Amino acid sequence: MSFSLLLSLASATVGTLLNLFLMILIVGYRRRRTFERVLFFLALALFLYYAGSLLILNAQIYYRNGPPRATEILSVYLVAIGLAALPGLLVHTHFSYGWAQGGMSRCGWQAAVIGAAYIPVVRFAALISGIAEGGPFAFPVDENAREARVYLIWLALVLISCIALQLLFARRTHKTSTRRFHNFLAVYFAAYGLLVLNLVAFHTTNYRGVVMWIGPSNSYITLEMFALVIGWLLPVVLLVYVIIRYKALEIGSQNNLVYSVSAAFLALLYLGAVRRVSGLLEPALPPEATSAILLFILVGFFEPLQRVTSRLFKRRFQEQVDRLQRLSSELQREAQHGDMGRLIAFAEESIKKEFGLEEVRIRLSGKGAEIVNQESSSPKDVAKPRPAWAGQPVRLLLGKAGAEIGELEAVPIGSAISGETSAAMDFLAEQLPAVIELCQLIEQKLVLERELDERERLALVGQMATSISHNLKNPLGSMKTVLQVQLESADLPARARRDLTMVVGEIDRLGVKLNQLLRYARPAVRAGAGPQRAEVGVVAEQVVSLLRHEAERRRCALSLTDDSARAVVRGSEEPLTDILSNLIVNAIEAIAEGGRVIVSLARDGPNVILEIADDGPGIPAENRERLFQPFFTTKPSGTGLGLAIVERRVAELGGSIHCESPVAGGRGARFKVRLPAA
Repeated sequence: MSFSLLLSLASATVGTLLNLFLMILIVGYRRRRTFERVLFFLALALFLYYAGSLLILNAQIYYRNGPPRATEILSVYLVAIGLAALPGLLVHTHFSYGWAQGGMSRCGWQAAVIGAAYIPVVRFAALISGIAEGGPFAFPVDENAREARVYLIWLALVLISCIALQLLFARRTHKTSTRRFHNFLAVYFAAYGLLVLNLVAFHTTNYRGVVMWIGPSNSYITLEMFALVIGWLLPVVLLVYVIIRYKALEIGSQNNLVYSVSAAFLALLYLGAVRRVSGLLEPALPPEATSAILLFILVGFFEPLQRVTSRLFKRRFQEQVDRLQRLSSELQREAQHGDMGRLIAFAEESIKKEFGLEEVRIRLSGKGAEIVNQESSSPKDVAKPRPAWAGQPVRLLLGKAGAEIGELEAVPIGSAISGETSAAMDFLAEQLPAVIELCQLIEQKLVLERELDERERLALVGQMATSISHNLKNPLGSMKTVLQVQLESADLPARARRDLTMVVGEIDRLGVKLNQLLRYARPAVRAGAGPQRAEVGVVAEQVVSLLRHEAERRRCALSLTDDSARAVVRGSEEPLTDILSNLIVNAIEAIAEGGRVIVSLARDGPNVILEIADDGPGIPAENRERLFQPFFTTKPSGTGLGLAIVERRVAELGGSIHCESPVAGGRGARFKVRLPAA
């Protein structure tokens, strides 16, 4: 056997097994995105190419008088199918990668480029007819040299487009290793393209086959043709390496899949080597004896293999422990912010990213868990169905038996979660309760600090309000009395009467602001204190009647819809009046002339619902979080205490208030107050 034939046999064997290895990894990964599908078919095309080459090589070695015609036709057809689909799959894989990474949007010209790259598949019938006429050992053949030149030119154009896309991917990535990978592929495709153009320019008509030459009497391959044959091995080797070493494309995160496939292929390679050596030594030793010797040789490698695997597993274990410690430290740092919703969202995203999972959900149980679960899951994520390729979810209870605080649900991308990932998830399920408890303690501490600050501020406001009441209210009352007496004089000039009337109005306005400040500074009364009860509908009718004149003066409509069924709340009418009057006044002041304010009352089980809606310009998003803060206002003459008083009165009655804006058509605001019915 000549050296060139042996080298061709080795390269064809490696190419076949390597592409089969990549195909099994993708199938076991089971993430059926467009990119994984196209990458699978690209590996399949290269597998067919190398498998056809390997078939005819082995047939020539085995059959002394030449391989059977069916074997020759089958091998050449396999090579032709692989090469015909290769250009289109190359371009399609690059575009699919760009779409999957999110850095490239789909458009019409991309589909046109992909379609043009598949033209050699359309020419497949002509290529097959040329092979059948020219002989089974070459593709393309010298009788069809024009087809060979066209195909290679097409392949060169495809490689140029791949170079451009690789450079684009390298520019858009932020990872150094990924950028180095794309730059290397760009340089490699450029070198391979130069080789293809060299063959087009100088050697297409000089050889019977520019891709593979295994003649019946001349078993040699030129250096250029050998480089062309093995040229596709290096990208596949590099891709498999980055998948296993750097967990590229998230395939490498399935370690059990990678290890099992690797072990199976190593065993196949050794068995193939045993068979090949047995054939070579057949003149000196029986094949059975050679196979037995080679198999028993493995016994001497058990101890070295054990040491190697022991170091490997120790390193993997240490890496896993380091990952878990780093993740636990990140979770503890996040817990120190005292925001449970933020902690849960961060933990879900970190666990998903760290272990290459399709989805992770943490659900807490107990008091306040519903609010945390809603905050940590966006509506988009909740509505998103689980992908068909994802495996069955794995649920782990958080906490010790009998004292669980929730569950951790993990959905694998592949068919199942690997053993090491499952062990890591069990460890996290034991660690998360402590992190959650730490976050709850810090959250409670922050709440207490905020309440203490609020009480100190209220005490200060109360002192200030008392001082203002003592120093301003009586003088203002005296001034108003004097001015009203002057206004009763019939000899008062019209201009002075107008000015005095304006001053009296300003005094009344100051009195209203002073009363607002006093109401806000008044100590809160616990819900349910005292025997008083108030009928919501009666209070609402009184407030609407009083404010309807103000609405008519501003030329807007104010209406009341009462479906509360005479609902009663526990407490006096005063807090209800403050709630309704402040919300209605704000709505009237917010709308333009001709606008509408609707007050609605309804009964919802054990609660009474008060809604005040307007069709004004709405509330900007940046202001909604500060609406109920004391002294925050967007009005030139406002005090910023109206909504703060509303929130205080709602809390006194044991209820809650929520603001929604915009309501419809990008306009309007709606305040929804929920109060427990008596």
